[in-house]
Amino acid sequence: MRHYIARLLNPTDTADRPPASAHLRSGIGTAALFTLTMFLSAMLLFVVQPLFARLVLPLLGGSPAVWNTAQVFFQVALLLGYLYAHALRLWLRPRAQVLVHGTLLLLPLLVLPIAVPAGWQPPTASNPIPWLLAALAVAVGLPFFVISTSSPLLQSWFSRTSHSSAHDPYFLYAASNIGSMLGLLGYPFLIEPQLRLVEQSWVWSLGYGALVALVLLCGVVVWRSSANAPSPRAAAATLPATPPLVWRRRLRWVALAAVPSSLLLSVTTYLSSNIAPFPLLWVVPLALYLLTYVLVFAKRPPLSQQVMQRVLPFVLTPLVICLAAALIDPIWLLFPLNLAAFFVATMVCHGELANDRPAATHLTEFYLWMSVGGAVGGLLTGLVAPLVFDQVLEYPLALVLLVLLLWRPDRYILRDVTLGLSVLVLSLVLIAGGVLLGVQDRTLLIVLMVGVPGLVALAFWRWPLRYAVALAGLLGLGLITQSFSTANRYTERSFFGINQVLAQDELMLLRHGTITHGAQALDPARRREPLLYYHRSGPLGQLFDAWTKPGAGQRVAVVGLGVGATTCYAQPDQQWTLYEIDPVVERIARDERFFSYLRDCAPTAPVVLGDARLKLAEAPDAAYDLIVLDAYSSDAIPIHLITREALQLYRAKLAPDGVLIFHISNRYLDLRPVLAQLAQDLGMSGLVQTYRPATGTASREHTASMWAVLTNNPADQGTLRSDPRWQPLDDGSPAPLWTDDFHSVLDVFKGGE
Repeated sequence: MRHYIARLLNPTDTADRPPASAHLRSGIGTAALFTLTMFLSAMLLFVVQPLFARLVLPLLGGSPAVWNTAQVFFQVALLLGYLYAHALRLWLRPRAQVLVHGTLLLLPLLVLPIAVPAGWQPPTASNPIPWLLAALAVAVGLPFFVISTSSPLLQSWFSRTSHSSAHDPYFLYAASNIGSMLGLLGYPFLIEPQLRLVEQSWVWSLGYGALVALVLLCGVVVWRSSANAPSPRAAAATLPATPPLVWRRRLRWVALAAVPSSLLLSVTTYLSSNIAPFPLLWVVPLALYLLTYVLVFAKRPPLSQQVMQRVLPFVLTPLVICLAAALIDPIWLLFPLNLAAFFVATMVCHGELANDRPAATHLTEFYLWMSVGGAVGGLLTGLVAPLVFDQVLEYPLALVLLVLLLWRPDRYILRDVTLGLSVLVLSLVLIAGGVLLGVQDRTLLIVLMVGVPGLVALAFWRWPLRYAVALAGLLGLGLITQSFSTANRYTERSFFGINQVLAQDELMLLRHGTITHGAQALDPARRREPLLYYHRSGPLGQLFDAWTKPGAGQRVAVVGLGVGATTCYAQPDQQWTLYEIDPVVERIARDERFFSYLRDCAPTAPVVLGDARLKLAEAPDAAYDLIVLDAYSSDAIPIHLITREALQLYRAKLAPDGVLIFHISNRYLDLRPVLAQLAQDLGMSGLVQTYRPATGTASREHTASMWAVLTNNPADQGTLRSDPRWQPLDDGSPAPLWTDDFHSVLDVFKGGE
C-alpha cells in the first residue's frame, strides 16, 4: 500500500527524478500539492449537493420536480465549469490563467457560509421551480461552479510544470475520484450524523478556504514554471504533432461516458424497486462508479482492460437471463450479480476512455466531452425514462448499448445480426416445444426460454454485434412474455417510482417497487373491508373504535392515500381530507377497475395533491380532530415529515384534544425512538403497538404492522390506555432529537426483516 501511494504522489521511476534543487517544482512536492488540491475539491463538490438539498427540503417538500431541477442545475453548472476550464486553457497564457482563476476563487467567499438567503420563502400559489433556481444560483451556484473547474484546470496546470509526469497528468484524476468517494461516504455516515446543518455549512466553508489556499499554491508553482511560456496557440505549434481530434472520436467519448452514467441511475432504480430497497442503497453503485475512475486512471491500473472485457460476458449474460426471466429473488444472488455486472461494465467503458485519452494539449476538451456524456446519460435516464417507460427499461437498453460500443463496424454486419437473432429463434422453438409437451414447471420454462439460449448467446461474446443482438432478443422476449402476465393488471411509472396493480389470491394489490401499499378484496361483498395494515382487528381498527364518536362531526386528515383503505373507517357525519404527493397513486385509487374504496367509503372526501407538510401548512389551525400519517413504510422515508418542526405543525393543525396516529411499519428503520424523543420534547403522551396477526388463512390479508399514537393529554387516549396491546412509546433505545437541522437514518437503522 505504501508503494502504491508513493507511485500515486510521484508516478516516476527513481532514475527519472529531477535534481533535489527542483524538488518542489518537479518532484514529489508538486505531485503531492496537486493531488491534495484535487482530492479536497472533489470532496467538497460531493458534500455541497446533499447539504443544500437538506437546507431547502423543509421549504419545498419532496416533489420530484424540485429534486430533478436541482440535479439539472448541478449538471449544467458542472458543464459550465468544464467549459470555462477549456476556454481558459485555450485562450490564456498560464500566468494569465492563474490571475483570472485566482480572482474567481475569491468571489464565493462573499456568499459563504452556504444558506438559503435570509427572508427567502418559496411561493405558495405558483410554481416553486423559478424560486429554487434563483436560490441555487445565489446560495451555491458560484461556489459549485468554481470548484467544478478544479479537475480539468488543475490537471492542465500540472501539465505546464516541469514534473516528469507533466506530459500525462491523468493520474491526478484518480485522486479527484478518491476525494469524491470520501465525500460520498463521509456525508451520510460521518457528517450528517454528527453535525447540524449550520455546523456543516461552516465546516464546508472552512474547507473551501483551504481549497483556495491550495489552488493559489498550485498557481504559484505554475507561475514559476511558466516564466517564459508562449501563448497557448504558439505553444501548440512547438509541440510534437499529435493526431487531430475528429468528431467521431469526440462522440465516442460522449457515448463511453453516457452509458455508465445511465447504468448508475438505472441499476440503482432497479435494485431499489425490484430487489432490496434499503436506505442509502444509492451509495453502493455510486461508490463503485467512482472507484472505476480511480482504477482506470491510475498510473499503473491494477485491473487491465483486456481482463475486464473478458470478464464482462460472464457477468452480463447471467444478468440478462435474470432480467429476461423477471427474477426478483434470491436477493443474496441478484444483488451482488447486478452490482458485479455494473462494476465490470463501468470498468470497461471508463477503461476505454482512459486508453483513448488524448495528449495533455487536449486534456480540458477531453473532460468537457466526458462531462457532456455524463450529463446526457443522467438526463435521459433520470428525466426522460420515467416519462417514456413504465418499467426500468433503460437498464437493459444501456446494457445492450454497452456491448455495441465495443463493436468495430465491418463487412459482416448482416451475418452477425442473423446469427444473433438465431438465439431468439432458438428460444421461441424451445418455448413452443415446452408448451406442446405440457411443461408446467416455471423453473424448467425459464431454462427453456432464456437459460439455454443465454448459453448460446454467451458463445458469441467475441463478436460484439452478434452478442448484442442476441442479448437484445432475449430481453425483448422476456418483456413480451411478462406483458402477458395475468396477475399484472396495470403499471404506471412516475418520478416517485413504479406503481403496479396486481391480482393475486382473490385480492387486488397496489405495489410500489417491492412494497405493498394497499389491497382490496375482489369479492363484491367484501369491498368495504380494509385489509393488510389497516384491517379492523389491527391497531388502526382499535384506534378508530376507541376514538370515533358518532354524531360528533369529527374532522380527519390522512397523509398517504395508498388505495384509500383508511376511508373504510369514515362515518357519515365525519369530514375526511386525504393528502397524497404522487398523482399516479391518486389516479389508481380512483380507477374503479382496480379499487373502489374512495367511491364506496368516502365519495366526497377531497384528495389534496402535493407535499403533505406544505399542504397541511395551508390548513387553518385546529382544523382536524385526528391526523393519520401513513407515509413512512418505504425505503426512503420523507424525513421532513417526522422532525420536531413537522410535529409542531401537526400539533398546530390539531384540535386541543386531538390525536396524531403514525403508521411506522418499516423493514429497515425503527422509528419508535424517534417518535419517543419528539413526544418528550413536545410534552406529548405516546403509545405504540407492534401487531403480528395469528397464523392461518387470514394472515395474507392481515399484515404485521406497527402504529403509534400521540396526544396532548394522556386522557385523550381513551380506552387504549388500559389496553395491554398498547405500550408506552419509550423502548429505552437512545436516539437524537430529529429536527430539520439535524437527523440521520443511521440512528434508527435495524437491518432487513
